[in-house]
Amino acid sequence: MSDPQPQSPEHDFDIGRRLTALAIGIDQLERRLSKGRGTLDSEGLVPIYLGSDLVQPAEYSSWEEAHEWLEGLEQEARSYPAGPRQRFLLDMIDSLRAAVQLFSGQDLSFAEKLKRLVGVPAEPIEPERLEALQSELDSLLSGLGYRQGTLAERAARWEEERFVESDQLEPLFQRFMAEAQRRTDERVFPTGDYSMRLNLVQDVPYSARCNFEQGQMDLNADLRFTPSGLKHLVCHEVFPGHSTQLLYTLEAARRGESTPDVLLCTANTVVGAIQEGIGDQGIHLIDWIETPDDAIYLTLRRLRTAAATSAAWYQMAEGWPLEKVRGFLQETAFPQETWLEGRLRFAAHPFRGPFIASYWFGDEAVREARERAGKRQAEFVRFLYGTMNSVESMRMWA
Repeated sequence: MSDPQPQSPEHDFDIGRRLTALAIGIDQLERRLSKGRGTLDSEGLVPIYLGSDLVQPAEYSSWEEAHEWLEGLEQEARSYPAGPRQRFLLDMIDSLRAAVQLFSGQDLSFAEKLKRLVGVPAEPIEPERLEALQSELDSLLSGLGYRQGTLAERAARWEEERFVESDQLEPLFQRFMAEAQRRTDERVFPTGDYSMRLNLVQDVPYSARCNFEQGQMDLNADLRFTPSGLKHLVCHEVFPGHSTQLLYTLEAARRGESTPDVLLCTANTVVGAIQEGIGDQGIHLIDWIETPDDAIYLTLRRLRTAAATSAAWYQMAEGWPLEKVRGFLQETAFPQETWLEGRLRFAAHPFRGPFIASYWFGDEAVREARERAGKRQAEFVRFLYGTMNSVESMRMWA
């Protein structure tokens, strides 16, 4: 085989277009064959796709046909020189192949779903890492005067004393959204007149969700939130997180500044980890950590994300009884009961379950790249929002 050769921008745009058409074609085939009763229910492989006027879906009559197209794209991707772009293309193609295998009725282990579908390590978080996060939380709480009782008791007391009453959620959300948008416009991308409203929901497995097409941030009313927690969710779901990424990628694709595969930024594939990483690093990207409460919340969130990643592994890969998994989460991350039960439901989903690990590994990958960027923040933002990445390709930046 000849040595890999640099690809022309025209060829890279073409492979990005075909990759997008392929992914949307797979999404539509799954929806058509399952009629909403399949592995993904009604969400689909690509929950939000804004590029219908830019890239039309490929039309497949069978999963075998989709496999053939994936094999052809993989051969082209292998002709790229080693680097972030080749790594992403190969990871994305294998992720789509894993999705097709699942949609067509094949069984994949939880470990294989993690490695191929999500693109993250198939293992729990090291106990030493969890202990380090607990130690950091201990120090932050002590610094704010919470010194009496166990760490679990002090974390619970800190949250309880700061919970926002339900009638104050809407005005606080609006205030946070306005400031987050101002900072995002300055540091990331001009978002224009886009805004979201707050929509309270119940009996859902998530804390919040970017309901972009309805123009609202869905917030789980069964949970209680501190101001710092709500502030983080605004950054994660709206500015500069999911909504901002959708606005950015659509404009970049329309202008020809990015390859068309940026339109797949919401796909339930390896790009999901980076999507969540952008959300969780959003508050850092707009330099909005202002108080000790913010620092405590972010550390507590990282601890819970790491613990949830381990718990999903223990639940789905090692087969721990649910009571043992509950005990692990309670002893390690001190969560609200509603959050805990939501994570158990999330992990057990046959397709979305392994994506619980995307939060921890995506956050870490984006954080590490952001910290390497140093003063090259504008260049990093263009890479982060303007190209699609897996965890591995993100780690190759700079």
